[in-house]
Amino acid sequence: MSLNVAHSREVPRREKSELIRAFVKGGFLSPAALLKIMELSKSMGNKYVLFGSRQDIMFPKNNVSEEQLDAVFNAIKIEHELSGDISVHQNIVTSYVAVNVVETTSWVKEDTYNVLMDGFEFTPRLKINIVDPMQRLVPLFSGELNFIASREENYWYLYIRDPRKGNVLECWPRLVFGQDIPKISKELESLFLEFRPFTTEELYLMLLNNYVRITYKPITEKLKLQDTAFPIYEGLNAMLNNQYWLGLYWRNNEYDIEFMSAACKLCQETNISKINIIPWKAFIIKGIKSSDRLRWQKVMGKFGINERHSSLELNWHLPVIDAEALELKRFLVRELDLQDISIHGLTFTIKTNRDMFLFTSVVIEKSLTGYGGYNILYAKNFNPNTVTYLPYAKHVRKEVIPSLLVELSKLYFRQLNPEKEPLKEIRDEPNAGGKNTMPVYQCTNCLTVYDPRYGDELAGIQPGVSFAELPDSYRCHVCDTGKKYFAVVGAHA
Repeated sequence: MSLNVAHSREVPRREKSELIRAFVKGGFLSPAALLKIMELSKSMGNKYVLFGSRQDIMFPKNNVSEEQLDAVFNAIKIEHELSGDISVHQNIVTSYVAVNVVETTSWVKEDTYNVLMDGFEFTPRLKINIVDPMQRLVPLFSGELNFIASREENYWYLYIRDPRKGNVLECWPRLVFGQDIPKISKELESLFLEFRPFTTEELYLMLLNNYVRITYKPITEKLKLQDTAFPIYEGLNAMLNNQYWLGLYWRNNEYDIEFMSAACKLCQETNISKINIIPWKAFIIKGIKSSDRLRWQKVMGKFGINERHSSLELNWHLPVIDAEALELKRFLVRELDLQDISIHGLTFTIKTNRDMFLFTSVVIEKSLTGYGGYNILYAKNFNPNTVTYLPYAKHVRKEVIPSLLVELSKLYFRQLNPEKEPLKEIRDEPNAGGKNTMPVYQCTNCLTVYDPRYGDELAGIQPGVSFAELPDSYRCHVCDTGKKYFAVVGAHA
């Protein structure tokens, strides 16, 4: 889209620490509340707002007092703060947006999420996800507390991911009753923030011993992860009952305030109660009546909105306000378009800092070691819900990445075939040495790889030293995770 690109030049680029962050609880809010946020941002001299990976809204602070901010946000009952590099508080992510858009669990409705959000009377400091396992629009495990709908009506699995323990997922020993999710979240948050890491069994017993009343059910079957393709979330698409949903995406994540304000007003005029933000830095409007389709097409035409980008554009997760990541994405999209290759069903992350949590099929990671270049990773079976990433190529030049992504896309489609070929785990120069193999290990926290062929220059480890020979005091040079939290991901001769 061209309109908001021009606007972006009128407002200087800001650091993330200069952004106001509005916590859109559950990722959905009323058109009236969103319109107030647009008016506030416009009054501060902004031409755009940004969407975050946790379904939040951000915009430059400029010259505004805390009293002015509090007055607006208190009126619409939305929490806010300066985002900074690490926020004190976190938004609650849900898959509310998926209901009636993609296939979901039968008992999980929009009202299910409304009731849950009403139960949260605090703004959490932990990342909390409340999601349906049948959909792929919203990641399942990108929170520290991840509530996943079970087949038992009103009961949820709880998967805990404690970054202090290497981001390993641990399942709570019981299903949690939905209306108790706010209560157990608050109790677990206090334990997380005040004490050392515990196992889920220890946490479970601590709540019992503290007489915290939570309604549970036994887990009778393991959570089944869906292996479905990532959906197209853009355009005007049919729903049930002769209604439509509209998904809109901006290439640079700078959403034009004038258009967003017009969209909010049209929602109010046509009795649409909610606007939904998705983690892919886009938004969806559900429940557009067939009789109102022309009105939406006219307002999009008035502002020059492109509602049908190439699928190559859509499936990317980039950090907010990261010029390097955005430019790399533009380069890769251009090159992939020339290759005439399909990536339908795949999702991509460009990772330029060590703090990003991964939830896509393929990762292009800026190498933070002395070797430079980029590392290419892919999710096990290309399903990011497995939370396991395998290295495919290391320290490659920018110009080489498109051809490697083409190879990975072909491997992805090949593994969809029952007679699939095994996937390569490492793509690198062949070793011309001996016959013995040495395992390659990967940090389970930040996914940094220890390859014995290269050693670890930053830690003073020479090439040829196996992982087993490293001292117990060895730690990841990127995130300082201990040796015991590394896992085998392959081997080299």
